Amino acid sequence: MTTQPPIPDPALVVLVGASGAGKSEWARARYRAQEIVSSDDLRGVAGSGRHDLDATDDAFALLDRIVAARAGRGLTVVVDTLGLEADRRRGYLAVAREAGLPAVAVRFDTPAELCRTRNAARDRPVPAPALAGQLRRAGQVAAELDGEGWDLVVTIRADTPETAAAPPAPAAVPATGDRQVILQVSRFPWGDDPSGWLTEVALAADEAGFAGLALMDHLIQIPQVGRAWDPIPDSFTTLGMLAGLGAGLRLGPLCTPVTFRPGGVIAKAVATLDVLSGGRAFVGIGAGWFGREHEVHGLAFPPPKERLDELERAIEIMRALWASGTKAYSGTRVALPETTSYPRPTGRPEIVVGGSGDRSLRIAAALGDACNLRTDDGFDERLAVFEKHRDRTGRDVAVTVLDLPIVGSDRDDVWRRVERSRGNAPAAAYARKHHAATADRTARRYRELFDRGVRTIFVAVQDLASPDDVRALAPIATP
Repeated sequence: MTTQPPIPDPALVVLVGASGAGKSEWARARYRAQEIVSSDDLRGVAGSGRHDLDATDDAFALLDRIVAARAGRGLTVVVDTLGLEADRRRGYLAVAREAGLPAVAVRFDTPAELCRTRNAARDRPVPAPALAGQLRRAGQVAAELDGEGWDLVVTIRADTPETAAAPPAPAAVPATGDRQVILQVSRFPWGDDPSGWLTEVALAADEAGFAGLALMDHLIQIPQVGRAWDPIPDSFTTLGMLAGLGAGLRLGPLCTPVTFRPGGVIAKAVATLDVLSGGRAFVGIGAGWFGREHEVHGLAFPPPKERLDELERAIEIMRALWASGTKAYSGTRVALPETTSYPRPTGRPEIVVGGSGDRSLRIAAALGDACNLRTDDGFDERLAVFEKHRDRTGRDVAVTVLDLPIVGSDRDDVWRRVERSRGNAPAAAYARKHHAATADRTARRYRELFDRGVRTIFVAVQDLASPDDVRALAPIATP
């Protein structure tokens, strides 16, 4: 049995094969109708119907314009023609190169007898001599494709499984261990029952297989997520409520700013959460960035250097207050007359340092248990910088990521969500930034991140509104 390699998305995909090879059926099973450009269908637009050969030139002129327009916008386009003419294929390849899209040729190696059988069953079969010529030509194409410069050539044979394009069935990942997906809740459309909504969402996350639940720590809803007057609850108060549910979720703030609470107060809050949750607390921590929420709440918002200095101090204080005993502490940045702070954490809460600047990455490498990076543009560069800092320290600091994907049930649902959320942003760029994909494709991307050494993925979907939305994410909870 042959399994197809994954096809990039977005991409310019050219189908190659004789009539009856199964090209159109294959495309319809994998792509949205709007993504497939068929010369037969366009004959029906430019002429009297799909079989109006007099409209062929006009149909291909339309096809070429549509291919160029979609590719130019960075959108997937699947060219459903015979694909047997080398000059046309090279033209599509040039369009892909100009647009910066991966160029993929999908060749259908279908037995000639099966093509003839399928053709004979059509209302308007291709004449036998014409089909014979197509079959001869199809036998010559494989060698040509190898020399044309395609980024990927996929061969579909009769024994290729129908589901081969989908990733393998997810293997369960335990709630503890080296690979975890934690749901981050950033919007709170809780109506008249805030505690009921939060409880149902948390229990649904546990049911779906998420390893934990994280909350943003902000005083005003941030503009990237919603409106300033949308509810944004205090994170530690809310996490304390969730700790009492009895679920097995890890709990913590995604990134609590040191400008909100001194390090000692953060240490106390996290230790309490750890005790109440039975050792399941973690703490994301950073220097803070949203000046408006500080001004509104009467909090100082010092320059970046001072905030980063305080981040270092806070981490050192937390570790001192979580250590055993009550002795005095004198460290690199902090001196405490005693370390009396009870309760002490039940376990060892993980300190996850957030931030993308060079100094934040250095602090994560030197003082954190983990460094949290966004998966949007620039991820590879930020990861490389952090790894250099970590190598210099010689410490075992984990990599975690914050992912803000658009996840749909199928390709049509994905693009409905893109169109609903993108505002004035170009659709392809917005989809790329938010890794818009089905749950299965998102799960495959998560496995790739884990294979690169990422230990934990914090995932925050844009339109999470109900427990059912959480349950729909089960494929990415245990990728």
